[in-house]
Amino acid sequence: MLGTIVLGPDKLPGMISQAARVLRKVRAFAEDAKQEIRAELGPEFQDFEFEDLNPRTFVAKNLLADDTLGLRQIRDGFRLDDEAEAVREAVRTAGDSVDLTQQDPGRAPDRPPVPYDSDAT
Repeated sequence: MLGTIVLGPDKLPGMISQAARVLRKVRAFAEDAKQEIRAELGPEFQDFEFEDLNPRTFVAKNLLADDTLGLRQIRDGFRLDDEAEAVREAVRTAGDSVDLTQQDPGRAPDRPPVPYDSDAT
Protein backbone atom coordinates (compact mmCIF):
# COMPACT_ATOMS: atom_id res chain seq x y z
CA MET A 1 0.00 0.00 0.00
CA LEU A 2 2.86 2.37 0.77
CA GLY A 3 4.49 1.52 -2.56
CA THR A 4 1.28 2.44 -4.34
CA ILE A 5 1.24 5.84 -2.66
CA VAL A 6 4.95 6.60 -3.22
CA LEU A 7 5.44 5.14 -6.69
CA GLY A 8 1.93 5.11 -8.01
CA PRO A 9 -0.09 2.15 -9.24
CA ASP A 10 1.37 2.31 -12.76
CA LYS A 11 5.08 2.08 -11.75
CA LEU A 12 4.78 -0.37 -8.83
CA PRO A 13 4.64 -3.64 -10.86
CA GLY A 14 7.69 -2.59 -12.87
CA MET A 15 9.65 -1.76 -9.73
CA ILE A 16 8.73 -5.11 -8.15
CA SER A 17 9.88 -7.05 -11.20
CA GLN A 18 13.10 -5.01 -11.37
CA ALA A 19 13.80 -5.68 -7.66
CA ALA A 20 13.18 -9.40 -8.21
CA ARG A 21 15.59 -9.39 -11.18
CA VAL A 22 18.28 -7.68 -9.10
CA LEU A 23 17.79 -10.18 -6.28
CA ARG A 24 18.15 -13.12 -8.71
CA LYS A 25 21.36 -11.60 -10.11
CA VAL A 26 22.82 -11.10 -6.61
CA ARG A 27 22.01 -14.70 -5.68
CA ALA A 28 23.54 -15.99 -8.91
CA PHE A 29 26.66 -13.87 -8.32
CA ALA A 30 27.02 -15.23 -4.78
CA GLU A 31 26.60 -18.82 -5.96
CA ASP A 32 29.18 -18.31 -8.73
CA ALA A 33 31.62 -16.85 -6.17
CA LYS A 34 31.11 -19.89 -3.92
CA GLN A 35 31.74 -22.29 -6.80
CA GLU A 36 34.87 -20.38 -7.82
CA ILE A 37 36.24 -20.47 -4.26
CA ARG A 38 35.52 -24.22 -4.04
CA ALA A 39 37.33 -24.77 -7.35
CA GLU A 40 40.35 -22.79 -6.13
CA LEU A 41 40.50 -24.69 -2.83
CA GLY A 42 40.72 -28.03 -4.60
CA PRO A 43 38.82 -31.30 -4.69
CA GLU A 44 39.15 -31.99 -0.95
CA PHE A 45 36.97 -28.95 -0.23
CA GLN A 46 34.12 -29.73 -2.65
CA ASP A 47 31.75 -30.49 0.25
CA PHE A 48 32.78 -27.31 2.10
CA GLU A 49 29.80 -25.22 3.21
CA PHE A 50 30.24 -21.53 3.89
CA GLU A 51 27.74 -21.76 6.73
CA ASP A 52 30.44 -23.78 8.54
CA LEU A 53 32.41 -20.54 8.94
CA ASN A 54 29.90 -19.47 11.58
CA PRO A 55 31.65 -20.40 14.87
CA ARG A 56 28.50 -21.81 16.45
CA THR A 57 27.82 -24.06 13.45
CA PHE A 58 31.48 -25.13 13.30
CA VAL A 59 31.54 -26.15 16.97
CA ALA A 60 28.22 -27.96 16.76
CA LYS A 61 29.23 -29.84 13.62
CA ASN A 62 32.84 -30.71 14.43
CA LEU A 63 33.17 -30.85 18.20
CA LEU A 64 29.77 -31.78 19.56
CA ALA A 65 28.79 -34.31 16.90
CA ASP A 66 31.26 -36.89 18.13
CA ASP A 67 31.93 -36.35 21.80
CA THR A 68 35.48 -37.71 21.89
CA LEU A 69 36.71 -34.77 23.98
CA GLY A 70 33.97 -35.04 26.62
CA LEU A 71 32.61 -31.59 25.81
CA ARG A 72 29.01 -32.64 26.35
CA GLN A 73 29.82 -33.59 29.95
CA ILE A 74 31.56 -30.24 30.48
CA ARG A 75 28.60 -28.38 28.97
CA ASP A 76 26.15 -30.29 31.14
CA GLY A 77 28.27 -29.42 34.19
CA PHE A 78 27.30 -25.78 33.72
CA ARG A 79 23.61 -26.56 34.01
CA LEU A 80 22.45 -25.55 37.44
CA ASP A 81 18.86 -26.77 37.32
CA ASP A 82 19.24 -29.15 40.28
CA GLU A 83 21.04 -26.54 42.38
CA ALA A 84 18.45 -23.89 41.55
CA GLU A 85 15.64 -26.23 42.55
CA ALA A 86 17.40 -26.93 45.87
CA VAL A 87 17.64 -23.18 46.54
CA ARG A 88 13.96 -22.70 45.64
CA GLU A 89 12.98 -25.49 48.03
CA ALA A 90 15.14 -24.00 50.81
CA VAL A 91 13.49 -20.60 50.33
CA ARG A 92 10.04 -22.19 50.38
CA THR A 93 10.83 -24.08 53.58
CA ALA A 94 12.37 -21.02 55.25
CA GLY A 95 9.36 -18.94 54.21
CA ASP A 96 6.99 -21.45 55.79
CA SER A 97 8.84 -21.32 59.13
CA VAL A 98 8.80 -17.49 59.44
CA ASP A 99 5.93 -16.17 61.56
CA LEU A 100 4.57 -13.28 59.54
CA THR A 101 1.80 -12.41 62.02
CA GLN A 102 4.27 -10.80 64.43
CA GLN A 103 5.71 -8.43 61.86
CA ASP A 104 4.48 -5.04 60.74
CA PRO A 105 3.08 -5.60 57.23
CA GLY A 106 4.10 -2.10 56.18
CA ARG A 107 7.85 -2.55 56.46
CA ALA A 108 10.53 -5.09 55.69
CA PRO A 109 11.39 -7.34 58.67
CA ASP A 110 15.12 -6.52 58.66
CA ARG A 111 14.79 -2.71 58.55
CA PRO A 112 14.12 -0.47 61.54
CA PRO A 113 10.86 1.47 61.46
CA VAL A 114 11.03 4.86 59.77
CA PRO A 115 9.78 7.70 61.98
CA TYR A 116 6.53 9.10 60.66
CA ASP A 117 5.67 12.74 61.14
CA SER A 118 1.91 13.17 60.94
CA ASP A 119 2.23 16.97 60.86
CA ALA A 120 4.34 16.86 57.70
CA THR A 121 1.52 15.48 55.58
